[in-house]
Amino acid sequence: MKILLATFWETPHVGGVWNYMQQLKEKLESFGHEVDLLGYGEDYNYVHIINENRRIEKDKLIPLSTAKLLEQHYSSKNVDPVVKYYVLLRYFYQLGVRYLGLEKYDLIHTQDVLSTVCINQIRPANTALVATLHGCVAHEMKHYVTNVHKTPTANLACGYFDNLEFEGATSAEITIVANEWLKNILTSEFHVPAEQLKVFHYGYDTETFLKRMNEKSAIQRPIDKKVIIYTGRLNENKGVHHLISALTQLKISRNDWVCWIVGDGPMQGELLNKSKASGLENEVFFFGKRDDIPYLLSISDILVLPTLMENQPLSVIEAQITGKAVIASDVGGVPEIIEHGVTGVLTPAGDAQMLCININYLLEHDQYRCSLGANAQKWGLEHWSPDKAVQNVLGVYERAISKRKNS
Repeated sequence: MKILLATFWETPHVGGVWNYMQQLKEKLESFGHEVDLLGYGEDYNYVHIINENRRIEKDKLIPLSTAKLLEQHYSSKNVDPVVKYYVLLRYFYQLGVRYLGLEKYDLIHTQDVLSTVCINQIRPANTALVATLHGCVAHEMKHYVTNVHKTPTANLACGYFDNLEFEGATSAEITIVANEWLKNILTSEFHVPAEQLKVFHYGYDTETFLKRMNEKSAIQRPIDKKVIIYTGRLNENKGVHHLISALTQLKISRNDWVCWIVGDGPMQGELLNKSKASGLENEVFFFGKRDDIPYLLSISDILVLPTLMENQPLSVIEAQITGKAVIASDVGGVPEIIEHGVTGVLTPAGDAQMLCININYLLEHDQYRCSLGANAQKWGLEHWSPDKAVQNVLGVYERAISKRKNS
C-alpha cells in the first residue's frame, strides 16, 4: 500500500504525535508499505511532505490580494479571533495538501480532527481515510479561549470547536482512539456513533529506546541528590507551573534533590521566571529541547507529569520502559495506564500541595520508589509492544479500504 500519515500540526515537533508518526512509518515500511509524512512546517508558514522534502509556501498558494480579502472577511466583530486563526490555517492547509497531491495514496491516516476534516473534503474518491485522535481538541481549545485567551466571543469559539470535534471524529471510515476515556467523551459529549470508533493503545519501539538509554550525553547526575524529571511541552495544559509550586514547598523540608525540565514551548520564559522568583535557581534546571531523553530518564529517579488534561502521554510510556517511578495527574487516559500504588502514583491535577507530598514520599522511601519503577517496566514492556499495535492498525486499514470501496 501507498500510505500517507498526515497531521495538521507543525512538524517535526516535540511530542507524542510526531513520535507516533515516525515509529508507525518505520514499522509499516518494514512490512513493505510505502509511507509519506505530511504536516505544516515551521511557524505554519508552509505545508510539506517531510520525507520527500517537498513543500509549498503559504504565500505562494494564493495571491496577496486574495489573502487580504480573506483577512478582511474574517475580521468581523462576529468572528472570534481564535476561530479566524484556525479557519485561515485550515484554508491554507487544504490548498497546500491539494497542491502536493493525494492521488497516489491507497489510504490516508490522519492524526487529529483538523487534518481529518480538511483532507476528507479533498481526498480522491477511491482513497480510504483513517483517523487517530490523540486527544480532545475541543476541550483544549475551549479551555484556552475561556481561561487563557479570554475572548469576549469565547462562546462562538466553543461552538466552532464542538462542531469541529464531531466532524473530525466522523469523517474517516474508521476513527482510532487510545483509551475508553476518549471514546466515552466522543460518544457521550459529542454524540459520535460508538461503531465509528476502535479502541487500542499505541505501540512503542521499546527495543530502540532501551538501546538509546546507553548513549551518554554531557549531562551528569549529581552525586549526592536524587533527580526529578519532567519531559514534554511547556504549555499551560501541561501544568508545569504547579510542579514548580510543589517544588517550592518541597525545598522547605529537604534539599536532597534537583529537577530537570526537558522540553520547550510558549511558557518556557514564564516558567523560568517563576522558578527564579521562587528561589529555585540551584534546584530546577531548564534543558530545553533535547534528543537524549532515554539517557536522561535512565539517570533520573522520578518522572513527574503534572498535566491538567491528557490522553495517553508519551512521557509516562518512556518512563515505564526505563523502569522509573512515575507521579502523574489523574486526568484523561492516565489512570488507564497507571495502577495507583503499583505501577506509579496518581495525584490530583492542579493540587501543588498534594504533588509535593507525593514527591516527598517517593524521595523518602527508596524501596517503594524502586518497586514502582520495576513494576512499571514489567507492565510497559509487555503492554507497549509495537508489533501488536501495528497489526491492529493494519487491520483497521484493511477494513477502511473495504468500507470505502463498498460505499
